[in-house]
Amino acid sequence: MTEKILIIDFGSQYTQLIARRIREMQVYCEIHPFNNVPALDSSVRGVIMSGSPRSVRDAEAPRITLDAIKGQLPLLGVCYGAQYLAHFFGGKVEASPSREYGRAQMKVVDACDPLMQGLSPESQVWMSHGDTITTIPEGYSIIASTSDVAVAAYRITTEQTWGIQFHPEVYHSEEGFKMLENFVVGICGCQQSWTPASFVESTVKELREKLGDDKVVLGLSGGVDSSVAALLLHKAIGKNLYCIFVDSGLLRKDEFAEVIESYRGMGLNVKGVDASDKFLGDLAGVTDPETKRKIIGRDFVEVFEAEAKQLSGVKWLGQGTIYPDVVESAQVNGTAVVIKSHHNVGGLPEKMGLKVVEPLRLLFKDEVRRVGRSMGMPERLISRHPFPGPGLAIRILGEITREKVEILQNVDKIYIDTLRETGWYDKIWQAGAILLPVQSVGVMGDERTYERCVALRAVQSTDGMTADWVHIPYEILARLSNEIINKVRGVNRVVYDISSKPPATIEWE
Repeated sequence: MTEKILIIDFGSQYTQLIARRIREMQVYCEIHPFNNVPALDSSVRGVIMSGSPRSVRDAEAPRITLDAIKGQLPLLGVCYGAQYLAHFFGGKVEASPSREYGRAQMKVVDACDPLMQGLSPESQVWMSHGDTITTIPEGYSIIASTSDVAVAAYRITTEQTWGIQFHPEVYHSEEGFKMLENFVVGICGCQQSWTPASFVESTVKELREKLGDDKVVLGLSGGVDSSVAALLLHKAIGKNLYCIFVDSGLLRKDEFAEVIESYRGMGLNVKGVDASDKFLGDLAGVTDPETKRKIIGRDFVEVFEAEAKQLSGVKWLGQGTIYPDVVESAQVNGTAVVIKSHHNVGGLPEKMGLKVVEPLRLLFKDEVRRVGRSMGMPERLISRHPFPGPGLAIRILGEITREKVEILQNVDKIYIDTLRETGWYDKIWQAGAILLPVQSVGVMGDERTYERCVALRAVQSTDGMTADWVHIPYEILARLSNEIINKVRGVNRVVYDISSKPPATIEWE
């Protein structure tokens, strides 16, 4: 049984970051909402209570029964978690005179405490709260302070229970990783044995036991998630895995043939389906972004279902679901606002009577890549930038036509090839070109032109939740602009998008 740390989520924007830091220690952890914590078993070595946008003083404050945790297992409360352990156990939490947000200097009060082991006497931490602990309960002792926050960290002297009012998981907390490591490795005694190789070994074993001789069908997209999921399933069940790669006509230039060849080189049993006429036909005249997404999602399901029905005896649908998808589907704060719908095979399992198998549902994106590398997957597939499920449809603003798709494919190829040649591709999280629904006046030779404008987008990110634009050197941007305008007929202007997420999204639609 894999040992793990349990993270109880009270709705903090940083909860996934706590999990990522622990995974970086090669320790497995799981996030569960405070109102749906599973029964604890011997695999749980310790528990972390996350922050929250709520105040413990609110009548509607998230509450949890800690009888099976507090005093029974090592417990660390972070921000709201620390205030919770103070407020509901005899201490006092009050509104701060001013919101405590940003950098602060933490001074270690008790250097002998296990949580403070090896830390500098003073270090920078990141505060993000509107309340502060003013009185700690009896039996609690202060182990760290800041100039404005007397109770920056505490320990219950008779238990392995700690609370910290700052966020150790963010990069701004200079020794936050060390503090988490003190808790996870030093206090909880976790072995740091959860590696990509161990994940592959245990997952393949579990898949063999779960699937037996059953057949699985999986839709490949060319992206890293579906590719790694396919390779794991292939290792477990071999030719009983049937992969389908649908060409919507909205892929990058030559991508369909190149990706099919890569998959076959990996030994996968894959069938390519050219459905470009259907997709482009159904998208004719459509300009609304959400409608485009829904049409593409519907068409994908229809094409995939028709192909899957030609296979006999299939019992499972394989999917490349990853951990952020799982966590976000069990959000603490209820239904999130739909920013944009996502391209998936929603509804297919029920419609076709299939069970679902998701080999990557425990992994973050960077972990998926490491697992792929450990299985010898080609680096070109592993290091591919994320590409939207609807493809170039949401990078062509306005109506989609074959002519526009061809223009954008040619622009995109020049852009991506240039980033690869100049060594910038691997420095970027995601890059792509957008065909704008405007035309502009230009001059080529002695002639006046009135042609299309394209925008180039490149962002840096860790998980896609936030992103900042990449400072590609002017010399490369100048080269790109010149080559695109000279080689792609129909384009006479190139612009570069310098918007961050938020407030902008990575894709334009």
